[in-house]
Amino acid sequence: MNASAPIRPEIGVTVDAGGIPTNYLEAGVGAPVVLIHGSGPGVSAYANWRLTMPALAAGMRVLAPDMAGFGFTAKPGGYSMTMWSAQLIGFLDALGIEKASLVGNSFGGSLALDVAANHPDRVDKLVLMGACGVPFPITDGLDRVWGYEPSIADMRSILDIFAHDRNLVNDELAELRYRASIEPGVQEAFSSMFPAPRQRWVDALVTPEDRIRALPHETLVIHGRDDRVIPLANAELLVRLIERAQLHVFGRCGHWTQIEWADEFNALLLRFLTAAPR
Repeated sequence: MNASAPIRPEIGVTVDAGGIPTNYLEAGVGAPVVLIHGSGPGVSAYANWRLTMPALAAGMRVLAPDMAGFGFTAKPGGYSMTMWSAQLIGFLDALGIEKASLVGNSFGGSLALDVAANHPDRVDKLVLMGACGVPFPITDGLDRVWGYEPSIADMRSILDIFAHDRNLVNDELAELRYRASIEPGVQEAFSSMFPAPRQRWVDALVTPEDRIRALPHETLVIHGRDDRVIPLANAELLVRLIERAQLHVFGRCGHWTQIEWADEFNALLLRFLTAAPR
């Protein structure tokens, strides 16, 4: 090994997940929980969950994969909910996990919903954070996120949309996320996923209402009150539809609940995920 080679915390272990070579991070021991990232430009499991994994690893086995087309996982093209759901089930199979709790952020929330609806026996508890998965008119914020064109200025403007607290967004973070967005193959994959007109991709992430109502899982719905990417109304609808759901709304919080309220978010998750069933 080259001792001078930079350490890349985004790169973990690669496993064949339903035919898709999948990069994932792992920490802790205990009941398994899978963290599913969102769909912002330059996103990866590490970027999304770097502040969450250490806290949950205190009591659980935490797994955070890069979904197909994102981060350091393969980019096969033809992206769809069918592909991502099959990849996630393949990921569980590859690691010999019969059942895991799922924590889905934004796009990852719609994926967690889809897997829970179609493979309910593979899911323990469900956490939906700033989640898609129900119908809504696309927001200007989401349209801008999915329409990202690589530049530090555009990345900075998108990070400003994500965060309610502008102090979290600085030139260094914008530079880091911009560099991640131009890794080989990343922007090509990203631009092919959600081309304009983009309302159709919001609709493609929807789980039918009757399938959501039928979910048997204990579910925690989390949202930032000031989210400009995914409307708070999504969370309010989900908690009405899911029988065993509870809702937590963070005030003075945008789409980055896990970053803007990291300590409180982590404590909320750990308490919910490790509590005895009710």
